[in-house]
Amino acid sequence: MGVNLSGRSFLKLLDFSTAEIEYLLALSRNFKDLKRTGTPHRYLEGKNIVLLFQKTSTRTRCAFEVAGHDLGMGVTYLDPSGSQMGHKESIADTARVLGRMFDGIEFRGFAHADVEELAAQAGVPVWNGLTDLWHPTQMLADVLTMQENFNYDLRGKTVTFMGDAKNNVARSLMVVCAKLGINFRACGPAERMPDDDVLEACRPIAEANGCTITLTSDPAAGAEGAHVLYTDVWVSLGEPSEVWAERIGLLEPYRVTPELMALADPQAIFMHCLPAFHDTKTTTGARIAEEFGISEMEVSDEVFEGPRSRVFDEAENRLHTIKAVMYATLK
Repeated sequence: MGVNLSGRSFLKLLDFSTAEIEYLLALSRNFKDLKRTGTPHRYLEGKNIVLLFQKTSTRTRCAFEVAGHDLGMGVTYLDPSGSQMGHKESIADTARVLGRMFDGIEFRGFAHADVEELAAQAGVPVWNGLTDLWHPTQMLADVLTMQENFNYDLRGKTVTFMGDAKNNVARSLMVVCAKLGINFRACGPAERMPDDDVLEACRPIAEANGCTITLTSDPAAGAEGAHVLYTDVWVSLGEPSEVWAERIGLLEPYRVTPELMALADPQAIFMHCLPAFHDTKTTTGARIAEEFGISEMEVSDEVFEGPRSRVFDEAENRLHTIKAVMYATLK
């Protein structure tokens, strides 16, 4: 039986089967080929989508806008000042208004409950561009990047997330690895390990797909033999600045360095969903260097700029995978 995702929302990967995720990845590869050969693919001409952003983003906004235009759609962007959602109008009312004007809604914000309510009320597909719990569009881009580096055969490979393994990216990475038969390691301090709810959801999925989930606080054990070392920022947008001192103290041992990369598989790659604090060329990086005396945070500049880094391939693949999600749910 073929996969049909028409009319579905895309909120978290726990909602999708292995076959459905593999279908989206195959569709992504096809769209990437079309883009690179300059082949027009305005398959959704006449449709309109709206992008609702509570949290700003370079890659998510650009990927959704370019993907929408490539598919022939009209795209409207609303930043926090561009709508009354959550201020003068409830999320449910906003969803019911936008659902009558647009064919699909992207949401990037804080509480996952908000995107769930949008999807429940809108009557059109809703796509999660990031919430506090999940980042599913990022995961498709990540897996596509891994496939391109390991000849499209990821079963039995090992992905290690280094650092704040409690965050939305680490949670989502655990899910997609479990679904696709990829061994997953969360490597970080005990205080920042994944919550029990996601562990309980993922362990039986991983067992059914012949892969493992491992938690460790030992950076060397986390890196040993891994095919992918993945990390993310130590403090997310929206978290209070006061947590920087605590996070740096907890997470500095998990910075991805050349020494950790040397422990990984000889063909291992480095991945990061961006933005990354690998130098002092940002205002945040400069401030942290002044306050705490460190010039690199979650990844060293040598690794980030090195030959095993795939961060910009990852960023590009957001475009192709988001295009696949929108096409599959709107066609």
